Amino acid sequence: MNDLFGTDRRFATTLSRGLSVLRAFRPSDDGLGNAEIAARTGLPKSTVSRLTYTLQALGYLTHARHGDRYRPGPALLALGNVAAASISFVELAGPIMQRLADRTGTLALLAVRDREKLLLTKAWRPEGVSSIWLEVGHRLPLLGSSSGHCFLAALPDDALAGLAEEGGVDLDASAPGRRDAYAQLIGRGFAILDPAAYFTPGIHAVSTPFQPHDLAEPVVFSCGAAPEMLSVARMEEEVGPKLRAAVRSLETALGLGPSPVRR
Repeated sequence: MNDLFGTDRRFATTLSRGLSVLRAFRPSDDGLGNAEIAARTGLPKSTVSRLTYTLQALGYLTHARHGDRYRPGPALLALGNVAAASISFVELAGPIMQRLADRTGTLALLAVRDREKLLLTKAWRPEGVSSIWLEVGHRLPLLGSSSGHCFLAALPDDALAGLAEEGGVDLDASAPGRRDAYAQLIGRGFAILDPAAYFTPGIHAVSTPFQPHDLAEPVVFSCGAAPEMLSVARMEEEVGPKLRAAVRSLETALGLGPSPVRR
C-alpha cells in the first residue's frame, strides 16, 4: 500500500507504519517484542522501536515493566469500543448470530476487509458445542475462502478495480471464483467455495454479504465448522438457508432492503 500512495503528498507514511504495528497483534499472542513486530510488519527494528515507544506513551500499547513484551493498551480498547458502538448493525447482529450459532452448532463470524485480507471482527460460538476454529483477529485470504469469494462477488466493479489497484486482489485469478460466488448469491443467497480450493483443509464455511448503510463496502457473515461437522450437503440444505434468513432478519430490523446480489 505504501508503494501505491508513495507519491501522494496527502499520505502520512509514519501514521501508516504506526497502524501496521497495531495490526501485527493477534488474539493468541502473549505480547510481542520489537523483533517480532519487525518480522511481521517488514519494518526496520529501529523504526519499530520508535513506534512502539510512542504508541506505549500514548496508551495504545502497554508493558508491565522495562523490557517486557508489548500488548494492546487501554487506549486501543477504548478506540475499539467507540468504533463498535458507532457502527449501528454490530449490536443488533449479536443476538441474531448467537441464535444462528446455537441452532446450527457452527461458529458464526463477521468479517470486514483489512487491506488484502478479511479480518474476523466478531465470533459467536455455539452453546454446548466444543468449538475451535477461528478467533477474532484472524485474517482470511480473499482468494481461497468462502468469505473472501463472497466479499469479492458483492463488490461493484468499480470498487473491485480500486481494490486491485491497491494490490489487494489479482483480477484474473479472482474472476472464476467471483463469477461462481455471484451466481450462488443470485440463485440461493449464499456462497460456498469448493472445499478443494479452500486455503486450509480443516474448515468448511458458507457465507453471505451484508451492506451496512454506514460503511462503503459490504461485510460478510459466515458459518463455519470442521468438515466432519459441516458437510457441503448440510451447508447447502440447512446452514446456508438459515444464514441467509438470519442476515435478512438483520436487514429488516435495520430497515434495509436485501443485498442487491441476494434474493
